[in-house]
Amino acid sequence: MQQKRTLAGIGLLAFISVYAQFSKPGNSGETVKPGLPPAPDAVLTVWITRADSSVLLKKSNTINFSSGRTGGMVITVDSARAFQEIDGFGYTLTGGSAMLINRMDDAKKETLLKELFGSGENSIGISYLRVSVGASDLDSAVFSYNDLLPGQTDIAQEKFSIAPDKINLIPVLKQILTINPAIKILASPWSPPAWMNDNGATKGGSLKPEYYASYANYLVKYIQAMKAEGIAIDALTPQNEPLHPGNNPSLLMLAEQQRDFIKDQLGPAFKAAGIQTKIVVYDHNLDRPDYPITILNDPEAKKYIDGSAFHLYAGNVSALNQVHTAHPDRNLYFTEQWTGSTGSFNGDLKWHIKNVIIGTIKNWSRIALEWNLASDPGYNPHTPGGCTQCKGALTLDGNGVNRNVAYYIIAHASKFVPAGSRRIYSSDAAGLSNVAFLTPAGKKVMIVLNEQNGEQVFRISYSGKNAVCMLPANTVATLVW
Repeated sequence: MQQKRTLAGIGLLAFISVYAQFSKPGNSGETVKPGLPPAPDAVLTVWITRADSSVLLKKSNTINFSSGRTGGMVITVDSARAFQEIDGFGYTLTGGSAMLINRMDDAKKETLLKELFGSGENSIGISYLRVSVGASDLDSAVFSYNDLLPGQTDIAQEKFSIAPDKINLIPVLKQILTINPAIKILASPWSPPAWMNDNGATKGGSLKPEYYASYANYLVKYIQAMKAEGIAIDALTPQNEPLHPGNNPSLLMLAEQQRDFIKDQLGPAFKAAGIQTKIVVYDHNLDRPDYPITILNDPEAKKYIDGSAFHLYAGNVSALNQVHTAHPDRNLYFTEQWTGSTGSFNGDLKWHIKNVIIGTIKNWSRIALEWNLASDPGYNPHTPGGCTQCKGALTLDGNGVNRNVAYYIIAHASKFVPAGSRRIYSSDAAGLSNVAFLTPAGKKVMIVLNEQNGEQVFRISYSGKNAVCMLPANTVATLVW
């Protein structure tokens, strides 16, 4: 993982009461459907988190929609104008996260996993996970599924084995799947086996072209081995952060190299093996939209590719829309953003809600993922040279659980917006970042952030019914009706 961004900011309280206007043309790619008006006495429910952390994901109050009242800025919501489908919200279940969870007492572990992945009132409904293929830098040691002595090779991948993941990661995934069998999983390698790299190491090299076919076979075997364990890998990126070879493990894979690997080896290998796992390119920062566009501009590579994945340690979230405009027939995925040991709750809450939750989804992403699910009080485990300041959404100390800011960042979406929801139109309002959804059950959900240093009064206008809302400074609210 590359060096992370430390964020600062402030926050406060949220409140709500009820109110009319309409919308302007939407983005290219929207689906227009008949509107879904609220029932005559529809109730809007509000959940809030204060940036001073005195109120955390708490149901605030409820309001009846009504008509004929005026006042405040308007946020128009229109469920007739639908955009991309949502696959889910969640985290990377690193090997270290799985290890810490798996060490908990059985009863405590089950309770925690139901809270994270269940669908009940006391659960936050995580619906999407990312895992590493082999070790990430948040494992306790570097490993691949085919580690050999110096000078040895295994081009046929006869010694391939996912045995290292059978200790912690696979048991935890299996338990999660008993709670949420529909959860989607994206897998990303941090490095191929060292013997495949031009420097013979797991850090800083590049995959040798003569091993492209062998590495494609390695990834096929990974998908098949996980399937044999009852774990379906929905999507795979060929390389985590391919332009950052300074991590441990890591790999430098330029756009042209990834393009050729996919079109000449990985895509055909998946097709020959009947693998339905989606191939998703890039998986790095939004300052380089040219990387996925370069790959997608090649029609022979593009035919194997579902979409592109992104992080936001550099660049601007609007670059997602640039990639969407260049290739609107391919999907976008936001797969990683950290919170660090030196960050503040209020600053991280405000920045991540605005950029990761609202910004990525408003710019066509199907998912929004924070980085590591869990770390211990010392921000362990990590590899030698791995991230030493990565703060988990949870701090796990034996059976002790502390819920950190990333827990609430994701929960404000995951608890209320299940997989299969669609982003719907919501208008811009100065100082009030927002995004809206229509769930498969027909509920409307809006996440709104007051990023100003003073309270804001605004109106939610929906199908002739109106809600007047007062949101104090630097506060996030999720509204459901």
